[in-house]
Amino acid sequence: MERIVFVHGSVANGTATWSSQAPLADRFELVVLNRPGFPPNPPVERVDFEDDAVWVAERLAAGDHLVGHSYGGVVSLLAAARDPELLRSLTVIEPPAASVAIENPVVARFAAESAAYWAETPKDDPEAFLRGFLRMVGSSYKPPSPLPPDVEQGARTLMVQRGPSEASIPLQTLAEAPFPKLVVSGAHHEAFEAICDALERELDAQRVVLPGHGHSVARHPDFNAVLATFVQRASAADRGVPGNEA
Repeated sequence: MERIVFVHGSVANGTATWSSQAPLADRFELVVLNRPGFPPNPPVERVDFEDDAVWVAERLAAGDHLVGHSYGGVVSLLAAARDPELLRSLTVIEPPAASVAIENPVVARFAAESAAYWAETPKDDPEAFLRGFLRMVGSSYKPPSPLPPDVEQGARTLMVQRGPSEASIPLQTLAEAPFPKLVVSGAHHEAFEAICDALERELDAQRVVLPGHGHSVARHPDFNAVLATFVQRASAADRGVPGNEA
């Protein structure tokens, strides 16, 4: 059975982020990671995509299919590049990897606004900080007030994360890696679309757009079918099976 490893983004842990992917367990072995700082793990003082990339890479096995959302997409790009021969496929969903398209004015503005938000927004009100962040990334999530304990922990973890725009994505290493790549976006945010377009071009990746669910693209009703088809085709190609269209 093919193994899919899921890496969540900011605020919500893996269990919450990937709840819509539970039906895939009938066809694949699902490994849902909860990154350091997110429930049920204890809080942390700092989140850094480079550290988390090492943490994820240590949990990968040969032949895995790696899937990362948002900040977890940045982490997954970095983790995949650490051992290009290890994975069978890589899927990223709207990673805020601004460096890959920083020449685009929309992306440059998004990166600058994000950096300013972390530098200038007070950190004494996790709920207010979270709501501002959700507006900035185009998330459709509307957290309750007051925040439940797990969401408050996610908000506090968000406040101490290193800005993903600082990540230097090893595009050449990833482009030369033998595994196929899939880049998914939700057609709701110009900067994310431009970043995903750049990754499609630089990595020779398959590109899919699933509108209607904001930044929570994995909740789109067609996402599971897209991912399953991609994983099965990647597995067939890795094993040298011709003509498998899954």
